[in-house]
Amino acid sequence: MNNFSIPLSEVVNKAFDEIVPSITPITNTISRNLATIIDKFEGYLLILPPWIMIIVVGALVGFFLNKKLGIFTIASLTFLLGLELWSQTMSTLSLVLTGTIISLLIGIPLGILSSQSDVTERVLRPILDFMQTLPSFVYLIPAVMFFGLGKVSSLVAVLIFSMPPAVRLTNLGIRQVPKDMVEAARAFGSTRLQILLGVQLPLALSTIMAGVNQCIMMALSMSVIAAMIGGGGLGRDILRAMQTVDIGLGVESGIAIVLLAILLDRITENIAKSKNNI
Repeated sequence: MNNFSIPLSEVVNKAFDEIVPSITPITNTISRNLATIIDKFEGYLLILPPWIMIIVVGALVGFFLNKKLGIFTIASLTFLLGLELWSQTMSTLSLVLTGTIISLLIGIPLGILSSQSDVTERVLRPILDFMQTLPSFVYLIPAVMFFGLGKVSSLVAVLIFSMPPAVRLTNLGIRQVPKDMVEAARAFGSTRLQILLGVQLPLALSTIMAGVNQCIMMALSMSVIAAMIGGGGLGRDILRAMQTVDIGLGVESGIAIVLLAILLDRITENIAKSKNNI
């Protein structure tokens, strides 16, 4: 009989039992601030009547990016409105965009720092590997432990899950900048900061934008899973469809998620192309 046992679960449970109460005041403050940000973001998306919002967004996309994409945007958003999923779509979009923005505000600076220091890259690499191989459902556990059920815990899970691509591709893009370009800038007396801002970041922009795109896609995928802990939006409809075996609702919500993913992907792709053409 094998009596060998590693009580990892007991150690983790004891650690959480000690850590959670001690940082509750901090998590409560963070939770209130994040809840305010999400609610305001969602409020801004719903401030205009749906038809006006559709026309404005479609016109902006068509004028600044691509006319065909603008038409597709209007058609897709009109279809979502026809499915009576407008408020759910805006709720999901607010969660995705809020999570993505916070993730990029953390991830891009970490990627820049990693590109400038081999030590930092060696430290971050196993952490990012762990984050990207960890099953997505596992992210929900610490989010609920620290922030409880609701939109805030969903946002925390979204931003943590979507952060690795931003860090990795920012680091990769800067490191792939030709060394002769950097040496030429250094020969003209540019400081390290001037080289970063004037040479490396502009040349790495296409790769960084690919990271932004991946960050948004991962945030959207996690926003659906986060419905299990109170995320709301389209994910909640999909979860309800699974619980009640409502195939029609599941198909509608699934199509809405797909259309939203395609829109976000094409818009960020065209933004990246427009930046490269400048």
